[in-house]
Amino acid sequence: MKTFAAIDVGSYELAMKIFEISGKNGIKEIDYIRHRIDLGTDTFATGKISNERVDELCRVLRDYGEIMKSYRVDSYKAYGTSAIRETDNRMIVLDQIAQRTGITIDVLSNSEQRFLNYKSIASIGDAFNRIIEKGTAIVDIGGGSIQVSLFDKDTLVTTQNMRLGVLRLQDRLSRLNIRPEQKEGMLDEIISSQLAVFKKLYLKDRVIENIIVVDDYVSAVVGKNVAGLEQTSVEASAMDKFLQRVRTKSVQEVSRILGMPEENVSLLFISGVLINRISKVMDAKLIWVPGMTLCDGIAYEYAEQSKLIKPDHDFEQDIIACAQNISKRYMGSRRRGETLEKIALTIYDSMKKVHGLGNRERLLLRIATLLHDCGKYISLVNLGECSYNIIMSTEIIGLSHVEREIVANIVKYNHMDFDYYEAMGRDIALTRENYLTIAKLTAILKIANGLDRSHKQKFRNIKTTLKEQQLIITVDGSLDITLEKGLFVKRAEFFEEVYSVRPIIRQRS
Repeated sequence: MKTFAAIDVGSYELAMKIFEISGKNGIKEIDYIRHRIDLGTDTFATGKISNERVDELCRVLRDYGEIMKSYRVDSYKAYGTSAIRETDNRMIVLDQIAQRTGITIDVLSNSEQRFLNYKSIASIGDAFNRIIEKGTAIVDIGGGSIQVSLFDKDTLVTTQNMRLGVLRLQDRLSRLNIRPEQKEGMLDEIISSQLAVFKKLYLKDRVIENIIVVDDYVSAVVGKNVAGLEQTSVEASAMDKFLQRVRTKSVQEVSRILGMPEENVSLLFISGVLINRISKVMDAKLIWVPGMTLCDGIAYEYAEQSKLIKPDHDFEQDIIACAQNISKRYMGSRRRGETLEKIALTIYDSMKKVHGLGNRERLLLRIATLLHDCGKYISLVNLGECSYNIIMSTEIIGLSHVEREIVANIVKYNHMDFDYYEAMGRDIALTRENYLTIAKLTAILKIANGLDRSHKQKFRNIKTTLKEQQLIITVDGSLDITLEKGLFVKRAEFFEEVYSVRPIIRQRS
């Protein structure tokens, strides 16, 4: 059994959950500590976290450190989200925290943060798997933005981020100098304009029956005998009843009834309006508020990586499904992508002893094969640059910003001459390890692309053998591969430069 602490440095709250994790009993929460700290208002209004907020943050984190010692925590993970991610003085703040508290905070990219929230819901198990069998949207409401992820028949169809977070909306309303009774109408206008675009682009004829909500406010009051929200799973119309009750009472009354700090009541109302408006746009029937938090997702990932639990859901397949849908949006050929994927992974697996990369890099190569020519949607001439820009501008749930940069560069240099470290480093910040990963995976994709140059899937069934300093690629003898052999030489040269292994095409007699 392991004792684990998950710390979420959020936009409006600093939360820590202590868990006991074992193979026999799974993940069990044993303590939940929360401290209200308004980092988001500083960041979203001024671009920086003030010294006073940093002092408060360090003081509370030192207290959390003492609590971890009292529980004899085996391991911890602390993550910062949008308030820290978007602050201009991020590196300075993180260094101060590490020096003054001994706690290291890693900053999640938006897609990593949403993926962990998604894992927190999936950790519930059967209930989650049953719900996503039908058309389902996960609505993840944060301080700075919301993430809407659509599922259809267990598969992630799309995920999109909108800057409609509760703190950001509250800040925008405070600048408008409006009367209290105008607040809801103004919120509705701001929200509806962005949701109309989302509906036009991504909903179309899609039927969404269920909405799963992840937030810090509505989730906190579910089950507290509030009109319409007595249970974690309610009819969508219940949100109207709940908002009506909040709307007709004073902040002090709502605070007392719900056992919630008065300053949170405004954010609760904004979150409720968001959920209500989204459910109406999607014409959803059911809203499920499981009450899970980012801390639960952090614990789930730790347990998964430590092999203390076996996941019920295939999260890697969700990332692949996301890439497939991006490819489809930019008119990519599914058959060609699958052929490239098969060739590239065959080569990757046969080169394990040489490249020294792992399962995560194998996943990045798979994504690169699926998105290998997305840039042709914009330009057939500047294919590499356009593909790079599309990938860097499109969120792939579950990938960090650095991993997306790696995929984008693999696809870019599949179509262009490779830039060496000094030249590539002028444009983007890359570690030596990131650069070598790009080089190794690009070399494999170039070979795979060369083997299917005619786009006729001739090399769908190949065998590869690593023999001394040669990678022997064996193909069907009945095929005419004159074109592929002629264009193979230059790609083979780069592969040999990277691996000191020469790829050779042989046909079966």
